[in-house]
Amino acid sequence: MPSVEREGARLHYEVHGEGPAVVLAHGAGGNALAWWQQVPVFARWFRVISFDHRGFARSPCPPERVHPRHFVGDLEAILEDARADDVALVCQSMGGWTGLPFALAHPERVRALVLCGTPGGFVTERLARELPGIGERARRRGVAEMALGDRFRRDAPALAFLYRQLNELNPPDTAASMAARLFEVVVRAEQLAGWRTPTLLMAGSDDAFFSPAVMEDLAARIPGARLHAMPGIGHSTYFEAAEEFNRVVLEFLRAHSERRPAAAVRV
Repeated sequence: MPSVEREGARLHYEVHGEGPAVVLAHGAGGNALAWWQQVPVFARWFRVISFDHRGFARSPCPPERVHPRHFVGDLEAILEDARADDVALVCQSMGGWTGLPFALAHPERVRALVLCGTPGGFVTERLARELPGIGERARRRGVAEMALGDRFRRDAPALAFLYRQLNELNPPDTAASMAARLFEVVVRAEQLAGWRTPTLLMAGSDDAFFSPAVMEDLAARIPGARLHAMPGIGHSTYFEAAEEFNRVVLEFLRAHSERRPAAAVRV
């Protein structure tokens, strides 16, 4: 599988399928392998690019270089190496700090954006009020434990075990270290002025990180965004309810599979 060197990290990525490019950006509790229920499905219509964020799984990186400020540049390097020009971005949790800032930096290159259980660095007033509680739960339970809903862990123990095993491929403490630094990268409301990128938010009602109220607030603040709520599902909607997730996200991606005219790109 290919890799690219950047800012102290060797970034592993994979490409499957043919067609318009779709990038899958994983969360702090996973890595590229966590998308095993999406890649073979999406690859029927798209060229799917998945990757391990720096410091995760097969993307080794010195601890001092494990920081979300590198995410946009990392994705730029991967797309250049993969010869992918315009893309759709599907981002889970921490991956939102790749997708939203990248779309702001390169609106002409992003056909569509899917934010799954993530604010992508956009801190609304509602999220600011909830952040202390999120931090306390993360310290008490751990990032990986919070990544799955309680009902899913009870009803699907084999899949919950698989999720934990996939997380074990990441170096110890990488997830906690990255999660602690995420909100050092913040998107300001004024940066979204003139936003025209088609945007879909996926939200689990039992998300232990970002509550339904936070996700509803985000959808209302991102121009043109729509929210798909998933009752009884936790933080990892893509893993816990893959069939529904794939159906909704694929419909959205296929509706935005062509590059937008230049006049529609935000300037």
